[in-house]
Amino acid sequence: MTPVALLHHFHSLAPWLDPETTVDRIIIGDPEAKVNRLLVTWMSTFDACRAAVERDCQLIVTHEPTFWSHRDELETSRAVAHSVWQAAFARKRKFIEDHRLVILRCHDVWDFMPEIGIPFAWARFLGLGDTPAAMSENRALHRYDIAPLTVDDLARRVAAKTATLGEPAVQVVGDGSRLVSRIGVGTGCYCHPVEMQALGCDLSIVCDDGNWYWENLQCAADSDHPMIRVNHGTSEEPGMRSLSVYLARTFPDLTGEFLAHGSCFRLVGA
Repeated sequence: MTPVALLHHFHSLAPWLDPETTVDRIIIGDPEAKVNRLLVTWMSTFDACRAAVERDCQLIVTHEPTFWSHRDELETSRAVAHSVWQAAFARKRKFIEDHRLVILRCHDVWDFMPEIGIPFAWARFLGLGDTPAAMSENRALHRYDIAPLTVDDLARRVAAKTATLGEPAVQVVGDGSRLVSRIGVGTGCYCHPVEMQALGCDLSIVCDDGNWYWENLQCAADSDHPMIRVNHGTSEEPGMRSLSVYLARTFPDLTGEFLAHGSCFRLVGA
């Protein structure tokens, strides 16, 4: 297997994708390198790069950026003026190049992959079901209809699931005693409460990277739309596991390992 062959496979799964504008590409490394071991992880952090080397994986398949910019990672990061960021960029790039790692990003394809992509896997992990009652046109936002329960009971149910990924508590906005049954689910930047309300949702489960308290969260609160917010990494971990399973089934001769990421932070109490 070569990284470019795997990239072409991903692109073939997504007829909606524009290969010229998608961020799904080889970020760094030799596209024609011969690889037989890969590491699948949500974000190609420095720790993930070290883990790939330790596990003798030549290729990392990542969902989120390697160099802290959604698009044109090498060019954008190289242009950062702050000397500390320049040093971090140079250090990480040198490590990747010294160990001949290749990093392939699979973001747009897996965000919209039917049935097993990021939002589908997240809803299934939460126990909301396999088939949404409604979806946005781009399939990124889902509504799942469940038996009525209170906001806080649902939040506790979500927290019991996310605890296994390193996030034992979730953030709740709205009246905890309100009964809800039409649950909106989204991840990343595709989880705006206004769009979920348009789908008929009476509660939205969102992530922190796509929602801010002074903007859409407050708008939802002022319109009496309760929300449960989790970390971005938590919400997309199930989808990355499904990607790892997909690759193992599709390419049985390619040895793959999954590196858990989960929540991007630890909670420390008083």
